[in-house]
Amino acid sequence: MLVLRLNKSGLPQAWITVEEAARYYTQNRVLFELGNNKRVLRGGWNNQGLQSRLTLSSIIGCEGKVIRPLGKVPLNNRFLFRRDNYLCMYCGQKFRITELTRDHIIPRSKGGRDIWTNCASACNRCNCFKADRTPEEAGLALIAVPFTPNIHERFYLMNRRILADQMAFLGNHFSKNRAWEKPEISDIVVI
Repeated sequence: MLVLRLNKSGLPQAWITVEEAARYYTQNRVLFELGNNKRVLRGGWNNQGLQSRLTLSSIIGCEGKVIRPLGKVPLNNRFLFRRDNYLCMYCGQKFRITELTRDHIIPRSKGGRDIWTNCASACNRCNCFKADRTPEEAGLALIAVPFTPNIHERFYLMNRRILADQMAFLGNHFSKNRAWEKPEISDIVVI
């Protein structure tokens, strides 16, 4: 389990390990907790025979310097394919990561840039068919509009094992007018 660490204003800062979260708790730096998932850590026994326990939440807001969001989300195939829900943006079929390619909607040879809004996931067949043409020239249509992920979408893209309550928190901050498929409940890990 990874814990979603927020700053005191509620912006995601990092995915941290349970051990790192325990350090924030023991240093009294946790300002608030969100979510329903809890993890109990058990420690040693004292001389009265009582075992120490520390209950951690899956989302914690921590005291400390407010760090500005990490900047732009790096464009890489792993994040791109996850953004597009492992779908070919031309034929609409779902594929394994090894069967997808990065398509430049406006080909680089025609001045297209390697940026989020000009890239889409495509299966090998559709990408080879499109070749060095725009979708219009190839007679293809995108099934969704490509977009640049916001900070909350970035944290979704960064972690493949998101707990349901973490997904609910992040999902509430996803851009509402996105023409992309939100993750299905089966894509979310519940521990």
